Amino acid sequence: MDSLRALVVFFFIALLASCGDEVHIKPEAKLRLQYPLPEYRMVNFDCPYAFEKNQMARIEKKSQCAVNVQYPKMKATIYISYQPVEDNLEKLLSDAQKLTFDHTIKANEIFEQPRVDSLHKVYGMLYLINGDAATQSQFYVTDSIEHFVTGSLYFEAKPNFDSLYPAVVYLRNDIRRIMESIHWE
Repeated sequence: MDSLRALVVFFFIALLASCGDEVHIKPEAKLRLQYPLPEYRMVNFDCPYAFEKNQMARIEKKSQCAVNVQYPKMKATIYISYQPVEDNLEKLLSDAQKLTFDHTIKANEIFEQPRVDSLHKVYGMLYLINGDAATQSQFYVTDSIEHFVTGSLYFEAKPNFDSLYPAVVYLRNDIRRIMESIHWE
């Protein structure tokens, strides 16, 4: 019996001795999301405006010349609406700005990037909203006389800016392309 006890004690001591205090530092894991290089094509949908869209996206036409630019793989949509300017430009601008700044509760910062294209008569603003707000980008463009277009980017996920950041950057570039390519019919 003593030899069995000695054998158990020996294995117990060997087990404890084999457990080293070596610390292995693992590299920090980072999510790497890569998206294909965008290919843009002009879309016309019988409305007073047209723009280039990423071929990865699909267009869903709504009523009154509103469209949803959907990115199914990213579970994201750019909601675009159109309104004619009928002596209401000031109200349209105010509403677009208010819609953006309603997100200041959750936003860390909001950057404004103006758009001025006098050659094609396209003037507007792109808002980059950083933080866990419901939308990460909004924009409006107008010719100041007849046409007014607004757009907002939304994801089908709980707002988590850090997790969504690669997709946000990719889609912000698409929004810029929409703003740069928009023209009035």
